[in-house]
Amino acid sequence: MTDAVVLEHVWKLFRRYPVRGHTTLKDLIVRGEWRKRFKGQQHVEALRDVSLQVPQGLVLGIIGSNGSGKSTLLRLVAGIYRPSSGRIVVAGRVAALLHLGLGFHPELSGRENIIIGGLAAGLPRREIRRAFDGIVEFAELREFIDAPVRTYSSGMYARLAFSVAVHVNPDILLLDEVLAVGDERFSEKSKQRMDRFKREGKTILFVSHGLDKVAEWCHEAIWLEGGRVRARGPAEAVVGEYRNSCAADGGFGTRARVRHG
Repeated sequence: MTDAVVLEHVWKLFRRYPVRGHTTLKDLIVRGEWRKRFKGQQHVEALRDVSLQVPQGLVLGIIGSNGSGKSTLLRLVAGIYRPSSGRIVVAGRVAALLHLGLGFHPELSGRENIIIGGLAAGLPRREIRRAFDGIVEFAELREFIDAPVRTYSSGMYARLAFSVAVHVNPDILLLDEVLAVGDERFSEKSKQRMDRFKREGKTILFVSHGLDKVAEWCHEAIWLEGGRVRARGPAEAVVGEYRNSCAADGGFGTRARVRHG
């Protein structure tokens, strides 16, 4: 089976500067604060030597505590971040629902933002024109599509962003806690679209703290801890291991089995 996503020994480090307080440009230049900042810079290891293969058609849940590297992993696969070291290979068109409306310009109309979103996803203009009516109808924004998105309610904004993402005909979907958006009716419609993608054999990477949903909806899951893959296997089994760990008074009990690939 062909892999849709491959990570090979991927590390992601972020810089951290320990200088306290607010420093002005004058302080940086005149008093040499920039030297302190540069000398004292440290690195936070968001991901640490992660190797992972995701076959085409797999729905992979990604679980772990806050700060374990879940969202960083998705942003690396989406191409928003570059790895500090290692290699990432993605085969196919990616739609990333990491932060609804990421990249939308508030002063532009819904119509203009649809075009921008489609171009950002790699669609040629003719495909955007072909998908346009479907995007607007799914978002239920026909009468507001030429208004600036800054005038939209949060629900309207979310509907438009979700609709753009699911209409770019992706091969790989990256979902970060956004499986359900909008009001109850639209939330159900969005879930039905995600279920359809699953039936069609789309590859889906799904980050969530909703453990029941991960266990129910995903084929497999990985458990990230401290930027490393601690366990991988059938979703229900990995969720069970994680829950047992969380229930053990903050301890992690016996070492979980780790399997890459």
